Amino acid sequence: MSPRRKNHFGPVAHRDREFMKSVTARPLRILAEYLDPLERLRRAGVGDTIVIFGSARILPRERAQKQLEQLRRRLKGRLTEKNRARLREARNAVRMSRYYEEARELARRITEWSLTLGEEPRRFVICSGGGPGIMEAANCGAVDAGGKSIGLSIQLPHEQRPNRFISPELNFNFHYFFMRKLWFASLAKALIVFPGGFGTMDELWEMLTLMQTEKLPRGHLILIYGRKYWDDVLNWRAMVRWGAIRKSEYNLLQFSDNVDDAFRRVRTWLETYHSKLNTDWPD
Repeated sequence: MSPRRKNHFGPVAHRDREFMKSVTARPLRILAEYLDPLERLRRAGVGDTIVIFGSARILPRERAQKQLEQLRRRLKGRLTEKNRARLREARNAVRMSRYYEEARELARRITEWSLTLGEEPRRFVICSGGGPGIMEAANCGAVDAGGKSIGLSIQLPHEQRPNRFISPELNFNFHYFFMRKLWFASLAKALIVFPGGFGTMDELWEMLTLMQTEKLPRGHLILIYGRKYWDDVLNWRAMVRWGAIRKSEYNLLQFSDNVDDAFRRVRTWLETYHSKLNTDWPD
């Protein structure tokens, strides 16, 4: 007679790692990326946000200058075509570093002002994509002012760690791009777009499309920062000229080239259109 086997319960479904990673459980993972930020943002008393986008590759001025000087020393007397290209790239990094410093200063001023509005709820909290470059500058500026800031990071094939200036309780990590974008859009009252590449443009077009189709209220501010860069990259008025967008849709954009003007525009807009907290989030 064979010995009687003792049966053990298997893991409950939500603790079964294989099941939770399966295609079948995808709706649960998506729902978790909605409910977790919802709970944590409410617990932190965040009423609404100011989102700052821009390139992850832009360096702080001091670091960019240091890298250029080190490269000059290493390449001294060896100016091949390849080395000249490396020097041009390093000089450009120094030139672009102004945007890191200006994003940091703008975030500091916005946070400093927002703190005068009280903390129940917290108004106009700085929110970034959580990574380096302009995102880091935005979170750093909020810290400079003694405020909280949000980081909405995304899992990528090449690991990108969240920057160290995000408030720990507001440091989020997403798997799904569309859930990350939902949280960029849901609480934002203004979007400030610094020079950037594909990712920055993707986020800009997403927000513009939501406003154009009235999935987001048109009372939101979209401020394009660094007109010399953006006008070289995109011919905004050509879209109107070719009939691809209306003049009223072009007018969804505002432009700025310095921190004083940008802060004035942001503060004036928020005081005019968003002085009272709207707790009705988009559907």
